[in-house]
Amino acid sequence: MNTPSHAILNLAVLTTPSYPEATVPIVVGAILPDMPMFAMYFWAKWVRRQSEREIWTNTYYQPLWHNLTHSFHSIPLKIIGIAIAHFLGYWQLEILLISALAHSFLDFPVHNDDAHRHFYPFSHYRFISPISYWNPKYHGRVVSLVERLLVLGATIYVFPLQASWLSKGLLIAVNLVYLTGYLYVRLFRRCAEVSVENGS
Repeated sequence: MNTPSHAILNLAVLTTPSYPEATVPIVVGAILPDMPMFAMYFWAKWVRRQSEREIWTNTYYQPLWHNLTHSFHSIPLKIIGIAIAHFLGYWQLEILLISALAHSFLDFPVHNDDAHRHFYPFSHYRFISPISYWNPKYHGRVVSLVERLLVLGATIYVFPLQASWLSKGLLIAVNLVYLTGYLYVRLFRRCAEVSVENGS
């Protein structure tokens, strides 16, 4: 699932009008599991000047980055962290880790050949889902549409709960990117099909 989707869906599930101060920990926790991947991409793309193909077929699978990514997606490590934070009374950290755990649960059913080791370091098991949030070979177009609709519904719910116009603006921006991106891909694909049909 796309990182912004995690933030918006987690806000819809975890936020309550009585605890607006939980918004920041929820958002940070929702995007936290993907941070090693973003760091890897930045390092590979802008420091090492690697191609997209090299990044996603080689660098991403190097032990350092691969294990770091799986550590941040680990369900048992987050449960342990939640228990410790709860015991120590660090409610912000507890909420953050609960949000990060929700990220892992949402990712679990929509990753195929790029599945994470969700039980690392206790197990190297990877659940290879029959569907993918992005790969058309595994119903990626349908899953992507469902994701966008869920994000739109979640946005409608959480929008009035946001006190800041910045957060409201970000909610609108994510949905506009999703909508225009989806329409662009559909239009581009249709134009390509018409071009083929016309023999050009």
